[in-house]
Amino acid sequence: MLVPLAVLIASLTTLWTFAGWLAVYRATRRRAPLEGPRPPVSVLKPLSGADAELESNLESFFRQDHPDFELLFGAVDPSDPALAIVRAVAERYPHVPCRIVVHRGMGALNPKVDNLSGLLPHARHDLVLISDSNVRAPAHYLSELALLHRLERPGVVTNLFAGGGENSFGGALESVELAGFCAAGVALPTLLGDGLLVGKSALFSRSALDELGGLSRLSDVLAEDFVLGKTFAHAGQRVLLAPTVLTNVTRGMSLKVAFARHLRWSMLRCRLRPLALIAEPLTNPLAQVPLLWCALGPWALLWAAALIVLRDVGGWLLLVGVRRVWLPLCLGGLRDLLALAVWCTTPLKRHVSWRGKRYRLGAGTLLYPEPSRTR
Repeated sequence: MLVPLAVLIASLTTLWTFAGWLAVYRATRRRAPLEGPRPPVSVLKPLSGADAELESNLESFFRQDHPDFELLFGAVDPSDPALAIVRAVAERYPHVPCRIVVHRGMGALNPKVDNLSGLLPHARHDLVLISDSNVRAPAHYLSELALLHRLERPGVVTNLFAGGGENSFGGALESVELAGFCAAGVALPTLLGDGLLVGKSALFSRSALDELGGLSRLSDVLAEDFVLGKTFAHAGQRVLLAPTVLTNVTRGMSLKVAFARHLRWSMLRCRLRPLALIAEPLTNPLAQVPLLWCALGPWALLWAAALIVLRDVGGWLLLVGVRRVWLPLCLGGLRDLLALAVWCTTPLKRHVSWRGKRYRLGAGTLLYPEPSRTR
């Protein structure tokens, strides 16, 4: 009985790993439009602290080759250290339309949505791009998104992203996770029609979102990017993956921070799609080695190693290239151990801390403020 079960599980894991790699390949190798009118875009950058390499990240947006765009930076704290960095970069690019909006927030429980809600009314253009501050983009990025939105008329255009700048053990594991499990987990469902939106890059029509309820639909959920994507999808508008891969800077990330980040993402998946989370070990070759040993013996280790290489090294080559390819080669197995630890911890967690605030996480990732403690 164990041998047929082991073979079945191994077959499913092999199929998922190969299909995920193929989805990433198709997403990143598709042809993007190169010429044509590019509609104007308002880029919304919610700020919260000075991220690693923030100056370089922001400067990459001042260097975009799009002919008509504006940059809007939002903060709810006038003493946020990111504001001084923005001002310093903006002084070097006086020709780029740029505004800094410091506001008190609009009362949303989700800190990012609260910031965006105060920032969005200042946008001049209908086409808006939400972009996180720890993202770095090539010069053609904005033009590509605008052209894709004009030509293919999706609800939202988004991107895959890969780690960069890793200089710590936690940052290296994070980059391996992004290039392997995360990339396949976004690309495969999206190409199959169940679009998953990556909140680090989301371009959409502001008027279209207003017709669907606006940002208020996202105000009290932690998975605001998932809900935003599904809001458009339920209205019959698809989520489209652009071929350009963005850089998510992981410099200075500790192992503790990396674990907490992926635990938070796992808690989101648990409350959005609990059955998928239960089946998640099927995407982890290392988790099946004990069972598969019954069918293959020591060959089970070779099978697991081959799939880890396909997923992590293969994903790295597609998203990053040959730069530091030894990282996924050496850390793929450790990444799977970390993923198992996250998976085992997820059912035990009810509270999440994010951007300095603590919440109880409910079904659908609804946020409930933690009651104040009184003596």
